[in-house]
Amino acid sequence: MTDKVPAPGPKSRPASSLGRRLFQAAALAVLVSAALAWVGYHRYADPGPLSQDSTVIVSSRGGLQAMGQSLAEAGVVRGDIDFVAAVRISSALGVGSQVLRPGEYAFPAHVSLKDTVALLRSGKTVVHRLTIPEGLTSAQIVALIEAEPALSGAITEKPAEGSLLPETYFFGLNYGRAQMVERMQAAMRKTVDEIWVGRAAGVALKSPEEMVALASLVEKETGVPAERPHIAAVFYNRLRLGMRLQSDPTVIYILTNGAGPLGRPLTHADLAVASPYNTYAVAGLPPGPIANPGREALRAVANPLTSDDLYFVANGSGGHAFAATLAEHNRNVDKWRDLREKAQR
Repeated sequence: MTDKVPAPGPKSRPASSLGRRLFQAAALAVLVSAALAWVGYHRYADPGPLSQDSTVIVSSRGGLQAMGQSLAEAGVVRGDIDFVAAVRISSALGVGSQVLRPGEYAFPAHVSLKDTVALLRSGKTVVHRLTIPEGLTSAQIVALIEAEPALSGAITEKPAEGSLLPETYFFGLNYGRAQMVERMQAAMRKTVDEIWVGRAAGVALKSPEEMVALASLVEKETGVPAERPHIAAVFYNRLRLGMRLQSDPTVIYILTNGAGPLGRPLTHADLAVASPYNTYAVAGLPPGPIANPGREALRAVANPLTSDDLYFVANGSGGHAFAATLAEHNRNVDKWRDLREKAQR
């Protein structure tokens, strides 16, 4: 009897072969993902297409895609799809919020997509500045505010003379003009209150309003900061003796109605103009300021120089020659006239 040998069954694939293929597929997927991530990151972090520093107004209307489109049109980013993806992916990875702040932004040349998104998240918009020189009238200051293109809105009422503090103000795009006036008024009130409290003992002023009025005369009389306390002393001495202040800027203020410079020398007829502001015709202080004085003019009036001088006249070099007597003053006037005549030859 012969034993039968069973026929061999079908060959089975080794388990290791299938595992190898699965591993290879997974590795390929990882490599592809890594490659895409590498490309994406470099597109995110590498220098962008912006050829030069640019200021762009970014609106929140229309959401992320509209923001991206406006940035692409300005040349800041390559496209809105890149921008939206950068915002959403970085937010998902915990890098930052999806909330971006609209406004006016200054983008440096070749800013990366990464830095663009970071800047919009920070809200660090462009800061504008408006500098108000000392001694301008309220009408002149309003004209400066109205001429500033980064401000918005209208000023419906001219602010009172002497109510605006001259200094540099910082603001963002479309800050209101009326708000700017309110800021200047608040700054002046605070400054006047602080200086009034620190005034020297014996200063012949009845109120902060009188301090502002006298400071406006001092501000208009000299462009030399060191002279302000001396000019203030002269005015105090004249007030104490009952002398008229005889300040030319008060007459100019009347003739121009506070609009600005007169544009010509004063005449004898000008000095006789009827007005409570005419310190040639009326004794004492004018009824109000003739300009908006700065901090130093206010401090000069609150803490004047100790001096017996009663007169001053231009010295031909931008400052003034002071005198305690009329005879000395007349000599200074003669010197000034000689200098002026020589300059006109």
